[in-house]
Parts: sequence; structure tokens; C-alpha cells
Amino acid sequence: MASTTHPTGTGSSWIVIVSAGVAAGLQVWKLPPALPYLRHDLSLTLVQAGTLLGIVQLAGMLGGLAISLLAELIGERRCLSIGLVLLCLGSAGGGFAWSAAPLLASRAVEGAGFILVAVTGPGLIRRSTPPGRFTTAMGFWGAYQGISTFAGLITGALVLQVVPWRVWWWAMALLALAPLPCVLARFPRDGARGARAASAALARIGRTVRAPAPWTAGLVFACYTLQWMAVVGFLPTIYRDSGMTGIWPGVLSALVGAANAIGSITTAALMKRGLPARALLIPAFTLMATTSLLAFVPHWRAVPAGTTWQFLCVAAFSLIGGAIPAALLRMIGELTPAGGSAPATMGLIQQLFNTGSFVGPAIAAWLATRTGGWQSTWWMTCACAAVGIALSLRLRPRATAPVVDATTALATSTQASGPSQRQ
Repeated sequence: MASTTHPTGTGSSWIVIVSAGVAAGLQVWKLPPALPYLRHDLSLTLVQAGTLLGIVQLAGMLGGLAISLLAELIGERRCLSIGLVLLCLGSAGGGFAWSAAPLLASRAVEGAGFILVAVTGPGLIRRSTPPGRFTTAMGFWGAYQGISTFAGLITGALVLQVVPWRVWWWAMALLALAPLPCVLARFPRDGARGARAASAALARIGRTVRAPAPWTAGLVFACYTLQWMAVVGFLPTIYRDSGMTGIWPGVLSALVGAANAIGSITTAALMKRGLPARALLIPAFTLMATTSLLAFVPHWRAVPAGTTWQFLCVAAFSLIGGAIPAALLRMIGELTPAGGSAPATMGLIQQLFNTGSFVGPAIAAWLATRTGGWQSTWWMTCACAAVGIALSLRLRPRATAPVVDATTALATSTQASGPSQRQ
């Protein structure tokens, strides 16, 4: 039985996992450019559209910890593979939807696949990445949502000009399976587990759930994702409602998603040079609140080149926000209590993260419906930023004695809780 301290695979195996994350994220971000067509074909209300944006997060909102237990019992490789298959089945089934209800059901299946990939991806990166590359790998993992946002929005904007949304759904079903052969080829099979392993896994998860740091970090993550998902998820609709036509709503929204990925990757590079992860959270939330105020309070349509200025504000909002997932993911080893479970920490954080992603679009749609426009969006973004700042002040990661790399911290946490994977 090999220790998790020694990575398996090649130094570039983490790229396969990031690709799986991007494939999973694309299932989330294939929807925003298709919303106008879905609302027309299926007679969806704005609130139903907001629910469609968020329901893919439902499985993660309800089952992040359950997925972490499953990962402990059957292995992360199996879980991630099952997740990719569920994403394929959900997208393929959604292409046959005739009303809102079956489309919502198919999105829920996609959500189950998404959470399987999201919870197990960091553990597989930990197993396969040499210490010197771990921070970079986790920076790219923190950026997978931004990468998939860019790819999904810009590709969707172009593709949906020439094919029906159902074809787009079926094409994305095939894309969800694309990383699976590489996952199976690059990573060794998970070892068999028994009753004693199940009991030990439950004990490790119990220690993790009783610790305050994973809960606090998860709530901080939720404060970020609630506002980011609401703004970026509805951005194509916001631009169309302002009179923009053609592919531009999708293209500009895609660039905003790309800014988020750039923010995460740049943050990882800064942390690799010694910038403390925790020190990034409060400035990031403060600047997100500021840029969202600038984006939504002024009446930009009355200002010359107002759309350009609003776009720059939203792009800055997304760019700065990318620092938050990069910082929190870098801290997972420190957030896991002694004798706890790193997958459970990730599962709990992901569960709260997905809660924010689920309720954010619905809140934004409700505010827009009640106030007659998107100008009230800043109420939500600034409230989330304020709560995020307050929680960041309470975040107390576990001290780790002379740990020079996050891989060592994660390995220490895993070793303290017993062997987790047969390599």
C-alpha cells in the first residue's frame, strides 16, 4: 500500500483532471446562451430560467458530504468516472425535454455528475502531482469554472446561431465523456474497501464535520459563488434585455468568464511566490462589491460607450473574484482537522459552494422581477461581500508545522487519518 505522499502518474496527469472539471463545468455553462431559445420553445418564466441555472447545483447542495464518503469507500477514480457518465446521460436526456419539468430533471442528473467530478478532482490532483507543481495545478483547478464559462458561452453563442439548442445539448453529452479514456488510462484502479475501511472513513468524516474551519471556508466560498453565478449566469440575458443582439451577448459574457480563470491562475502564481492565501480573501470581496456597484448602479445606457464601461466593470468583478476559489482551494490541507478527511473537507466546501450557486440565480431573477430590471443586482452582491468579509475574519486554518507545500499538508492530513488509496 503506497502512501499518498508519493504522487502517481506523470507530472502532467493533473491536466487530465482539470480537463474533466472543464467538461463538467461546460454542462453548467451551456445553458446561459441557450436561455432565450429555451424560454421561447418551452415557455419558461424568468424565475424558471433562474431555477434551471441553479438546479444543476442541487445534488452538490444536498450530497457533497455523501460524495466524500463514497469517494472514501469506492475510490476517487471510480467516482469521477461515474460522474462523467452521469453528465453525458443527463445532457443527452435533456435534449429530448418537451417542457420545463423534464429539463429540470435532466439538469438534476447533470448536477449529480458535476458534484462527483468536483469533489473528487482535487484528491486525484493531489495523488498525481509532484510537490513543486501542486500550487499551479490547484490554481488551474480553481480556474476550471472560468475556463468552462468562457468556452461554454462563446461556443454556445456561435453554435446556437446555426443549430437548435437540442443539438447543442447532444453535442455536450459527447463532450462530457471525452476525458474518460484518459482518466482510466492515467490513474491506477482504486483498491477494494471493506467494513473496517467504511468505519474508519465515517470516523474521519465525523472529525471533519465537527471542526469549524471547513464550515467557515464553505460559507466564504458560498458568499463568492452566489454573487458570481448570479451575475455571470444571467449576463447574456442582461445584455439582450438592454437591446444587444447577435452573438455579442454570448461573446462578452464569455470574456467575463475568461477573466475569472485568469484571476485564479494569476493568484496561484502569486501564492507560489509566497503570497499568503488567507490575506487575499478580504481585499477580493471588497473589490467585488466595489466593481458590482459600478456595474449596476449607474444608468449606463444613457452614457456614451456605457455598455463598454459596464462590461469592464463586470470583467473586473469576475477577474478579482477568481482569487477567492484559488485561495480557498490552496488552504484545504490546513482546513482539514488532524485525523480528518481531506475529501470530506472538499465535499463540505463544495456542498456550501453549490448552495450559493443554486440560490444566486433565483435571487437575482426575483430581484429583477420585483424591481423591473437588473439595476438592483448590487443589493445581493454587496450583501454577499459583506458576509464574506465577516466570515473571512473568523477563518482559522489549522496550523501546520514546517509545511513548505500544500501537497505535504494534504498528505499529512491523509496520513493522520490512515491510508486512503491503494496505488
